Amino acid sequence: MNQSMLRLAATTLALAITWAVPAHAAKPGHPAAGGPGDWRLIGTTHADHTADHDTIRVPGPFDNFSRIKFKVTDAPLNMQHMVVTYDNGAPDRIEVRQNIPKGGESRTIDLKGVGKRSIRKIDFWYDTKGWLSGKADVTLFGK
Repeated sequence: MNQSMLRLAATTLALAITWAVPAHAAKPGHPAAGGPGDWRLIGTTHADHTADHDTIRVPGPFDNFSRIKFKVTDAPLNMQHMVVTYDNGAPDRIEVRQNIPKGGESRTIDLKGVGKRSIRKIDFWYDTKGWLSGKADVTLFGK
């Protein structure tokens, strides 16, 4: 093979890899005001096979919660643990260790402390369940 053919093959391979590995970013959450006792959407992230950790940032206002839960759609997921970081910088590691089927949701998780806590971000550590299942969307709710 000559040099130009090798360059063309290398460029084609690089483009194929770039398109096959999508950008991996969570949508920042913007909690909306809700009635007392309502579950409110905080944010969504996409868990796929290229990572095992994602973050949902929670800018105010309306970022005070005493409980959280998440729903998994599009593919099953094994949620290992999460770290909730409060506005004061204090982290709260929460062991989840739960296999969640496509369309399933986690248990309700009570946050530490008295009353509602102002959340800065939530980091998730997970395993996806098989290459053929696709990527799971993880949607976080707070109350």
